[in-house]
Amino acid sequence: METRIITLPPPSPPSPSKDIDPSLGTWSPSHPPLTHWTLPSPPTAALSALLPAAHLLRTTSVPVAFPTETVYGLAADATRPTAVRGIYAAKRRPSDNPLIVHVCDLAMLRALTTTGGIPDIYAPLIARFWPGPLTILLPLSEGTLAPEVTAGLPTFGARLPASALARSLIKLVGKPLAAPSANASTRPSPTAAAHVVEDLAGRIEVVVDGGVCEVGVESTVVDGLSVPPAVLRPGGVSVEEIRACEGWEGVVKGYEDRAEDGGKPRAPGMKYKHYSPRARVVLTRGWAWPGLVVGGGVVEFEGKVVEGEGGLKVREGRVPGTGARVLDVDLVGDVKGVAHGLFAALRELDRLGADVIYVEGVDDGEDIAAAVMNRLRKAASEIRG
Repeated sequence: METRIITLPPPSPPSPSKDIDPSLGTWSPSHPPLTHWTLPSPPTAALSALLPAAHLLRTTSVPVAFPTETVYGLAADATRPTAVRGIYAAKRRPSDNPLIVHVCDLAMLRALTTTGGIPDIYAPLIARFWPGPLTILLPLSEGTLAPEVTAGLPTFGARLPASALARSLIKLVGKPLAAPSANASTRPSPTAAAHVVEDLAGRIEVVVDGGVCEVGVESTVVDGLSVPPAVLRPGGVSVEEIRACEGWEGVVKGYEDRAEDGGKPRAPGMKYKHYSPRARVVLTRGWAWPGLVVGGGVVEFEGKVVEGEGGLKVREGRVPGTGARVLDVDLVGDVKGVAHGLFAALRELDRLGADVIYVEGVDDGEDIAAAVMNRLRKAASEIRG
């Protein structure tokens, strides 16, 4: 199977953000906020470019990769079992690992819920964080989703993505899309189209290229059906932000920073080792460049900088007396910048032939640093300090 990339033309005039893009769609002003996502008529060049991907999703069981604001997703019609099985096959993902369902608007989501609708406890979160990197756990209405989506659970995770491109693709398909990250199982999540091709070339037909993802780590998953409510996976929305919402002041941590053994996971990313490059990852605390000692020698950096994919700057050094090469990626800036570049850095060091990747951890609390450290601990072969 040949994998091709569909690159969307830039909006004209340029859109102020990926959330609002009139060339791809708008919110209906005649309905309450987030209720109806509408497509431009007649179709624009950007919308027309999405039509082949939408056709594949409607008529075949081969998944399509597309960008969201968090990472690239691997999508299939969440209502067709054969289509959903195509995701598991392409990723080589364990079948007991549930999938998140992506919707284009609240009207589509309400059609999937039980007669009680969306529980009221989620109203403050939806108002503040949707569209965006937050997944909520909902009761499953019988017959609405393919059984493979939930892996036998009585609930499903739902998300309204901030990416206008993602919402318009869903709207064109006319069905909710099951979409885990578009990487081979256990590999770092993809934040650029090139990452998807690296893992899945020959296994899928189409990658929609919408540029580099803005958030860089997956969505936060919350369970408001439990008492007290819980965060099942840290992500693009922090625990401290969730605690600021009415009814969520007492939210608890319902996840481990390692693969959890036994039983069915309540949400994606809970049970299995994830996010790992091919190189061995050593997670450390308490040291910083340039004082790293490798093989008995202090690394000497030579001023050489390798230009990595996605604009990453990789500094190259040597260990005196050994000839060992050391590569340094400095994800400078605040913790959001670290989150944005984390998966890309792991992939770039793999591409450059690193055998061992040393990662200096960040101080994790209840902000997005918790998501960074969660991913690093799941990726690490060894944790020091």
